[in-house]
Amino acid sequence: MLAQNITPSAIRVMCVDDHPIFREGLSAVLANDPGFELVAEAGTGEEAIEKFRTFRPDVTLMDLRLPGISGTEAIAAIRAEFPDARIVVLTTETGDVPMQRTLNAGAKGYVLKGMAMSELLDIIRSVNAGKTRIPERVATHIAEHLTDKNLSARELEVLKLIAGGHRNREIAHKLSISEETVKMHVRNIMVKLNANDRTHAVTIAVRRGFITL
Repeated sequence: MLAQNITPSAIRVMCVDDHPIFREGLSAVLANDPGFELVAEAGTGEEAIEKFRTFRPDVTLMDLRLPGISGTEAIAAIRAEFPDARIVVLTTETGDVPMQRTLNAGAKGYVLKGMAMSELLDIIRSVNAGKTRIPERVATHIAEHLTDKNLSARELEVLKLIAGGHRNREIAHKLSISEETVKMHVRNIMVKLNANDRTHAVTIAVRRGFITL
């Protein structure tokens, strides 16, 4: 449902979320405020890119967990083609890793679902005005891990296999590396995540958003 009777100065918004009920709810809220116009909706990252090209919204609200490419990948693709695109992440992802990834990809805001709608609308206005808006809870969470070392691509592969219940020998076979190399990666993972054991490492990685189960 797209808003009707919009004022000329209304902020044109696109909502990207794979849950139609959520999009309908947001549409209803925006329809009641003459300062906003919902011009497009998308349920996948690929669709978001196409809809952005067509509608050129002032502000895009982007979920991260989408079918196909992720919200972060969609943000990077849109920003590569349209450097001035203003995108606000609207998600349930509370880990510092996805927060940092999306901001690095070019997002101008990071909002957690469940936030008061009045605050979300205020953030949309700020981002439309060219500002970057990061709520205090999100900024604090990012700051807590600013000095932490990132996991390498190979370490992430190993960690995902550990989370899947695979032992070192199985991991070595799947990745075509030696078991000693696997052990080295596991040690590095434990140090970087400050984990006590493999299970603890997986728990921390899921909480921070390195991997999903």
